[in-house]
Amino acid sequence: QTLTGHSDGVNSVAFSPNGSHVVSGSWDKSVKVWDTATGKCFQTLTGHTDAVNAVAFAPLGFHIASASWDMSVKIWDAATGECVHTLTRPGHGNAVSSVVFSPDGILIASGSYDYNVKTWNAATGEFLQHFTGHESCVSSVAFSPDGKHIASGSWDTSVKIWDVATVDCLQNLTGHTDFVKSVAFSPNGSNIASGSNDRSVKIWDAGTGKCLQTLTGHSAAVNSVAFSPDGSHVASGSLDKSVTIWDTSGLAKPHLGNSSFQANQRNMFI
Repeated sequence: QTLTGHSDGVNSVAFSPNGSHVVSGSWDKSVKVWDTATGKCFQTLTGHTDAVNAVAFAPLGFHIASASWDMSVKIWDAATGECVHTLTRPGHGNAVSSVVFSPDGILIASGSYDYNVKTWNAATGEFLQHFTGHESCVSSVAFSPDGKHIASGSWDTSVKIWDVATVDCLQNLTGHTDFVKSVAFSPNGSNIASGSNDRSVKIWDAGTGKCLQTLTGHSAAVNSVAFSPDGSHVASGSLDKSVTIWDTSGLAKPHLGNSSFQANQRNMFI
């Protein structure tokens, strides 16, 4: 299917948990919900006053979160298209770049160009916690599979791991030499992948903060990283117009050292 209807560039897409719908966020300030079987637009969600940077479905698929340059996060009813909550009190002080639901759907985490990460009650829209420590824009946030930790990637070249309950920064992962654009937890929560403008992907031990592997091969910035469902591969998307799939099966168990893992790669040019 090719889903057409936005009037400007699309920044973010996400599947519903059952795969029946796709949500998209655009520079045209709208969020659209699409039927994957027919390709038809099911809902157009309007209310943001600037570009939509990120979208996410709740784990049960009943709600959608969107993050925007207008400095807000909105929660929408996926069935009716109604805006249930606008998260602005206390809001971010700059564009919101990333938004994600916790695995149990209770929390939302948002990352912003105001250098901060915030958590919110997904049901009420209530502000909960403020995570400070980055020295530049936060570009990506991700929950661990158990929901106890948040990883954040920043233009300050670091990845931080936060304790959701205490707001403590547990690990400060340094080694990238340019903006970190994307972070992702492995399915078992043992590892984190990060992609950077320095053209590399790094795999980290989430428990110790050790860099297990630096994956090089891209010739331009890495904008996005994702683990496969079984954790055996990492996919990275780059401004070099390629997607690279890395074999990370040697990292399926936690706390493996560099000497135990050699990544293989396959490129898919687009």
